[in-house]
Amino acid sequence: MHIRDMLAEAERTGEPSFSFEYFPPKTAQGVQNLYDRMERMYNYGPKFIDITWGAGGRVAELTCEMVVQAQAYLGLETCMHLTCTDMGVERINDALRKAYKAGCTNILALRGDPPRDKEKWEAAKDGFRYAKDLVAHIRKEYGDHFDIGVAGYPEGCDDNKDEDLLLDHLKEKVDMGAGFIVTQMFYDVDNFLRWVKKVRERGISVPIVPGIMPIATYASFLRRANHMKCKIPEEWMAKLEPVKNDDVAVREIGKTLVADMCRKILDAGIRHLHFYTMNLAQATRMVLEELNWLPSPDRPLKHALPWKQSLGFGRRGEDVRPIFWRNRNKSYVARTQDWDEFPNGRWGDSRSPAFGELDAYGVGLTGSNEQNRERWGEPKCIRDIANLFIRYLRKEIDYLPWSEAPVADEADLIKDELIDLNRRGLITVNSQPAVNGAKSNHPVHGWGPSNGYVYQKAYLEFFVSPELYPEIKRRIESHPDLTYHAVTKSGNLETNAQSDGPNAVTWGVFPGKEIVQPTIVERISFLAWKDEAYHLGMEWARCYDAGSPSRVLLEEMMNTWWLVNIVNNDFHQGNTLFEILKGLEVTDLDKVPETQANGTNGVSNGVKASETSV
Repeated sequence: MHIRDMLAEAERTGEPSFSFEYFPPKTAQGVQNLYDRMERMYNYGPKFIDITWGAGGRVAELTCEMVVQAQAYLGLETCMHLTCTDMGVERINDALRKAYKAGCTNILALRGDPPRDKEKWEAAKDGFRYAKDLVAHIRKEYGDHFDIGVAGYPEGCDDNKDEDLLLDHLKEKVDMGAGFIVTQMFYDVDNFLRWVKKVRERGISVPIVPGIMPIATYASFLRRANHMKCKIPEEWMAKLEPVKNDDVAVREIGKTLVADMCRKILDAGIRHLHFYTMNLAQATRMVLEELNWLPSPDRPLKHALPWKQSLGFGRRGEDVRPIFWRNRNKSYVARTQDWDEFPNGRWGDSRSPAFGELDAYGVGLTGSNEQNRERWGEPKCIRDIANLFIRYLRKEIDYLPWSEAPVADEADLIKDELIDLNRRGLITVNSQPAVNGAKSNHPVHGWGPSNGYVYQKAYLEFFVSPELYPEIKRRIESHPDLTYHAVTKSGNLETNAQSDGPNAVTWGVFPGKEIVQPTIVERISFLAWKDEAYHLGMEWARCYDAGSPSRVLLEEMMNTWWLVNIVNNDFHQGNTLFEILKGLEVTDLDKVPETQANGTNGVSNGVKASETSV
């Protein structure tokens, strides 16, 4: 979606909106941590994000990679910065091709700052000298595909303080095809509003987006303001100076000062604000809280579907997804990008020769072995693994090998039952409660258009020991409302599903629309997920030394345990899935496997089960 259309919508409805800026970190771990933060900050409700362009080298390439990640895997509408600095025409065209392929439809075209090893800005050989030339080139090559933004300078820029000349340049950039203006950071609202008036007097009518820099610490506040040479109101300094050594007090005062500034801008008729986050969340979140803009039970974040859609090229219309990848959105999008048939915008065709292949996509864990050991400890028995999953369900840890994100809020409805299953050694990796006609604007279960109703079948997926599996299978098959799929790492599949077709486990009923069925259980995709699920378990095992109790335990589990999913097709009932598993418990939960040094490489998987079926 073009940014100018988002801004027009905010103008039409009168509802304020906002966006975030991020920059490429310097380290690989920093990049991964930023992706996690971007995903969490998505839940604040930004209309879009933008990612800055580094001057030359690897940082510039990283911008393109981050745009792909944000668009395709995180489902974030993204604007890519692109500068003339160190960029010949071919490099610019390569960056534009990557943005286009990622599904990006917004570019912020800038002249850019000089690389750190140069004192003065100079055009690259065969490159562009001015941002207006870059705007013209993008328009020539891509027509209206990209909405193009340009920079505005209410207080002048580094090498030019002539306001009239800068306004002349701004007019030229807009005349070349720019669709919106984003300003440099400022704190002097009166001067900004004076500048906006002068912009309009020049005949420039495109939307103006003010750049807002929240206050995280006193030192960073001064450093950035001095670097940008922006004026700080005297009353701000009077309030911040006395508490400059108290970071908590600085943030508390800063949030009020910045929020008041935002209100003054809104009162002047500008409806969208752009926050320079500096890759940090807290200071920005505090300003949004002060403005009462964060989603809440009374004002939930709107989702078109119950899962986050990819905005990658060719995938924006995708409206069906297997539930198995619910907790691994990025993984699903990445590994299905080469499924070469997408009939009617569906999730893919199992007849495709690319379906389920792992060769082109590494599904391994993020982070180093050391980081993962620190995150998940060193489990030595089934109880240790169960306790780790219980901690996840209690939201004491955010990630598991099979989950890229914290446990969903809707799991609170069945948290006690899930904890009980894990405590008995049934290791749950995915679930959802039954939902019978919740309003589509429900703060937890809601999705889709307004004035609709959404439904869910109860679903449960777990790893179970081979001795316990036959009893579970018998109980499921004796219950008329339950269907299941079960598989081993070697590919031994068992199911009572009557066909290979999809079984919808979420659906929505909306005014003037056909019933939407966005989440399914389906045999072929379950087999594709099976490869990934066991691979992740083996990757976790390889975080530990060969022959160690943790590695032996995890490898034995992956090699012998079943992966089972169960659907209760009676969506009125939510507890049946847990009732049929009563009385089942892994024995020897505390048994530590003997290592190879002690003459064996095994672990006991004994079970005990009640004699009476449920």
